[in-house]
Amino acid sequence: MKKLALYAVVAFSTFSLSEVALSSDRADHFQGKSAATLEEAVDNFSTHNKKLADILAKDELAATDMVEIHELTYTLENALEKIHEELEELAETLEEVHLASEKLDATVVKEKGDHYVETAAKFIP
Repeated sequence: MKKLALYAVVAFSTFSLSEVALSSDRADHFQGKSAATLEEAVDNFSTHNKKLADILAKDELAATDMVEIHELTYTLENALEKIHEELEELAETLEEVHLASEKLDATVVKEKGDHYVETAAKFIP
Protein backbone atom coordinates (compact mmCIF):
# COMPACT_ATOMS: atom_id res chain seq x y z
CA MET A 1 0.00 0.00 0.00
CA LYS A 2 2.85 2.39 0.87
CA LYS A 3 4.45 1.52 -2.45
CA LEU A 4 1.24 2.46 -4.30
CA ALA A 5 1.07 5.79 -2.47
CA LEU A 6 4.72 6.45 -3.33
CA TYR A 7 4.03 5.74 -7.02
CA ALA A 8 1.06 8.09 -6.92
CA VAL A 9 3.17 10.88 -5.41
CA VAL A 10 5.94 10.34 -7.99
CA ALA A 11 3.41 10.28 -10.85
CA PHE A 12 1.70 13.43 -9.57
CA SER A 13 5.04 15.22 -9.12
CA THR A 14 6.16 14.23 -12.60
CA PHE A 15 2.87 15.46 -14.08
CA SER A 16 3.12 18.74 -12.14
CA LEU A 17 6.70 19.33 -13.23
CA SER A 18 5.85 18.62 -16.86
CA GLU A 19 2.98 21.12 -16.65
CA VAL A 20 5.36 23.75 -15.29
CA ALA A 21 7.86 22.95 -18.03
CA LEU A 22 5.19 23.29 -20.70
CA SER A 23 3.93 26.58 -19.34
CA SER A 24 7.52 27.84 -19.08
CA ASP A 25 8.15 26.87 -22.70
CA ARG A 26 4.98 28.66 -23.68
CA ALA A 27 6.15 31.89 -22.06
CA ASP A 28 9.27 31.92 -24.24
CA HIS A 29 7.26 31.06 -27.33
CA PHE A 30 7.17 33.16 -30.49
CA GLN A 31 5.41 36.48 -29.85
CA GLY A 32 4.35 37.63 -33.31
CA LYS A 33 4.08 41.23 -34.44
CA SER A 34 2.27 43.45 -32.00
CA ALA A 35 -0.55 45.75 -33.02
CA ALA A 36 -0.59 48.91 -30.93
CA THR A 37 -3.03 50.70 -33.22
CA LEU A 38 -6.01 49.71 -35.29
CA GLU A 39 -4.10 50.58 -38.45
CA GLU A 40 -1.27 48.23 -37.50
CA ALA A 41 -3.76 45.50 -36.62
CA VAL A 42 -5.60 45.78 -39.93
CA ASP A 43 -2.32 45.87 -41.86
CA ASN A 44 -0.93 42.84 -40.00
CA PHE A 45 -4.23 41.01 -40.42
CA SER A 46 -4.27 41.69 -44.15
CA THR A 47 -0.64 40.87 -44.92
CA HIS A 48 -0.44 37.80 -42.69
CA ASN A 49 -3.74 36.40 -43.98
CA LYS A 50 -2.31 36.68 -47.49
CA LYS A 51 0.84 34.84 -46.40
CA LEU A 52 -1.27 32.15 -44.74
CA ALA A 53 -3.46 31.77 -47.84
CA ASP A 54 -0.36 31.45 -50.04
CA ILE A 55 1.04 28.66 -47.88
CA LEU A 56 -2.31 26.87 -47.65
CA ALA A 57 -2.65 26.99 -51.45
CA LYS A 58 0.17 24.45 -51.73
CA ASP A 59 -0.77 20.88 -52.56
CA GLU A 60 1.28 19.59 -49.64
CA LEU A 61 2.52 21.30 -46.52
CA ALA A 62 6.11 20.73 -45.45
CA ALA A 63 7.35 20.96 -41.89
CA THR A 64 8.79 24.41 -42.69
CA ASP A 65 5.33 25.49 -43.86
CA MET A 66 3.88 24.33 -40.56
CA VAL A 67 6.48 26.33 -38.64
CA GLU A 68 5.74 29.42 -40.72
CA ILE A 69 1.99 28.96 -40.21
CA HIS A 70 2.57 28.56 -36.49
CA GLU A 71 4.47 31.85 -36.39
CA LEU A 72 1.90 33.63 -38.58
CA THR A 73 -0.91 32.68 -36.23
CA TYR A 74 0.66 34.64 -33.38
CA THR A 75 0.61 37.85 -35.41
CA LEU A 76 -2.92 37.10 -36.62
CA GLU A 77 -4.08 36.47 -33.05
CA ASN A 78 -2.53 39.77 -31.92
CA ALA A 79 -4.22 41.59 -34.80
CA LEU A 80 -7.59 40.00 -34.10
CA GLU A 81 -7.34 40.86 -30.43
CA LYS A 82 -6.74 44.53 -31.24
CA ILE A 83 -9.47 44.54 -33.91
CA HIS A 84 -11.88 42.96 -31.42
CA GLU A 85 -11.08 45.66 -28.83
CA GLU A 86 -11.56 48.38 -31.41
CA LEU A 87 -14.86 46.88 -32.65
CA GLU A 88 -16.19 46.81 -29.09
CA GLU A 89 -15.33 50.50 -28.71
CA LEU A 90 -16.84 51.21 -32.13
CA ALA A 91 -20.08 49.51 -31.10
CA GLU A 92 -20.19 51.64 -27.95
CA THR A 93 -19.63 54.79 -30.00
CA LEU A 94 -22.41 53.80 -32.40
CA GLU A 95 -24.73 53.24 -29.45
CA GLU A 96 -23.92 56.76 -28.22
CA VAL A 97 -24.82 58.09 -31.68
CA HIS A 98 -28.03 56.06 -31.63
CA LEU A 99 -29.10 57.29 -28.19
CA ALA A 100 -28.16 60.89 -28.98
CA SER A 101 -30.18 60.74 -32.21
CA GLU A 102 -33.23 59.64 -30.20
CA LYS A 103 -32.80 62.73 -28.02
CA LEU A 104 -32.21 64.94 -31.07
CA ASP A 105 -28.81 65.88 -29.57
CA ALA A 106 -27.07 67.08 -32.73
CA THR A 107 -23.85 68.00 -30.91
CA VAL A 108 -23.24 64.47 -29.62
CA VAL A 109 -24.47 62.91 -32.88
CA LYS A 110 -22.01 65.02 -34.88
CA GLU A 111 -19.07 64.50 -32.53
CA LYS A 112 -19.54 60.79 -31.90
CA GLY A 113 -20.81 60.17 -35.43
CA ASP A 114 -17.69 61.68 -36.98
CA HIS A 115 -15.53 59.54 -34.69
CA TYR A 116 -17.57 56.46 -35.58
CA VAL A 117 -17.30 57.04 -39.35
CA GLU A 118 -13.58 57.79 -39.16
CA THR A 119 -12.88 54.62 -37.16
CA ALA A 120 -15.24 52.43 -39.21
CA ALA A 121 -13.45 53.53 -42.40
CA LYS A 122 -10.30 51.82 -41.14
CA PHE A 123 -12.10 48.48 -41.39
CA ILE A 124 -13.52 49.07 -44.83
CA PRO A 125 -11.29 49.66 -47.86
